[in-house]
Amino acid sequence: MTQSQPKIKATPAVTYVPGDFVLARNPEKFWLGRTGHTYVARVERSYDALGKTLYDLTELSSGHLRKGIDPDYMRLLPAADAMRDIDTAPLVGADAGAMSPAAVAWLRQQLQPSSAPLPRQS
Repeated sequence: MTQSQPKIKATPAVTYVPGDFVLARNPEKFWLGRTGHTYVARVERSYDALGKTLYDLTELSSGHLRKGIDPDYMRLLPAADAMRDIDTAPLVGADAGAMSPAAVAWLRQQLQPSSAPLPRQS
């Protein structure tokens, strides 16, 4: 007697919304070993086609609109990953050479004395 194996979905069930940043892959280019198969994009819209949700993405490096992208070939790029360097930047004795430009700019802004006058006390 053979027991049936449960089906395991290899990709996470994620719903993307307009404005999300994703990493997307062109499967044909990937499997054929061609360059440029993976790119960073912004989700523009989603729609149903033949019972599956597809997405239109704007490739960030070129501004090219890519239509009908299968979500099985997309992964969300979390904001926490993009902001980790700022979140973990040292606040004292920072080595600007070891940090990204965004972290250095944020740190300088935080350490700079405020030029705004204090509110008058009544």
